[in-house]
Amino acid sequence: MTGKDRILTALSVKEPDRVPLYIHGINEAPIIGIGRHITEGLPEPKPFQEMNDLEKGKLVDALFLVHEEFEIDGFTAFDIGLESVVDKEHVKNDWGVVYELSPYGIPIAKGHPIKGPMDLRHYTPPKPKKAYLLLLDLARERFKGDKALFWLMRSTFVRSWHLTGMENLMLQMFDNPGFVHQIAQMVLDYNLQMLEMLFEAGMDVLIVEDDIADKTSTLISPDQFREFINPYNKQLVDKAHKKGLKVVRHSDGNLWPIMDILLKTDYDGLNPLEPQADMGLKKVKDYCGDRLCLIGNIDCIDLLPNGTPEQVRDAVQQAIRDAAKGGGLIISSSNSLHPGVNPENCIAMFEATKKYGVYEKKDAC
Repeated sequence: MTGKDRILTALSVKEPDRVPLYIHGINEAPIIGIGRHITEGLPEPKPFQEMNDLEKGKLVDALFLVHEEFEIDGFTAFDIGLESVVDKEHVKNDWGVVYELSPYGIPIAKGHPIKGPMDLRHYTPPKPKKAYLLLLDLARERFKGDKALFWLMRSTFVRSWHLTGMENLMLQMFDNPGFVHQIAQMVLDYNLQMLEMLFEAGMDVLIVEDDIADKTSTLISPDQFREFINPYNKQLVDKAHKKGLKVVRHSDGNLWPIMDILLKTDYDGLNPLEPQADMGLKKVKDYCGDRLCLIGNIDCIDLLPNGTPEQVRDAVQQAIRDAAKGGGLIISSSNSLHPGVNPENCIAMFEATKKYGVYEKKDAC
């Protein structure tokens, strides 16, 4: 099987030839760390916006090389175009959201353009641009159908609070629910337009990136999730399915309060399954059965940064024992490969998945 075959089979909750291997995302600094095992002369880690074209090209090439060298089955593309640099610490995207850059170039929403209905009256949302698909286009040409192409799309909750501020959004759910619905509809309209472009560009799997929980529970109540968030995400899921695409729901944290809602929304997969948030693979597999493909769960908070390769190999074997039977398992870290992750442990995860994740061949009828 090709990597694409493996991913799509697992997302259909069937057994491929082996458990697929996937990287949800790599922050810039770990690309350097992992990449140095297979290539030389990579740029020093710094915000993407500060790199020249040559440095960006080397960074993207290193990202592709990691996936090729270690036989990763799926590649995640995303919008890499923040529109304008405000200063050395801040950038603004075309939604008008100002982001503060972390030391590793990760943008954190700090400036919110729409605080209330009056702001919305004078606000014009952006339109999707084909230039945003650059990474997807490059990956399609590079991998030529051998790997499943994922797209990470910010969705209703995340995009809404970026636009309005998280505390403000939550207050508005009580004080002005119509305003919250207006924001959600605006985000959905944009995402549906983007989906059309992504489909035409050859995307295989849509990731609805909508972080909505911490380690103990969801950030809003299940009733608020049903009213303000899920109906809009459900429309996105249904549209993607009509186009023959697979859809994965991404959120860190403890998702048990809304798990039944997510199952009824008909997602094909769920990631990243954070162990510290009571999202153990066996527990989720026992509950979800054959209704959902599980993606992730190899701990990136403590194990991958601080553990040994042997401990990582043991964790991969345990994950396979807990959730591989019958299909519906894709091994990945419990979130991105961030700057604290030990590259040797990443490699141990990659190698163990391929060694221990082979399915027994079934006799032909």
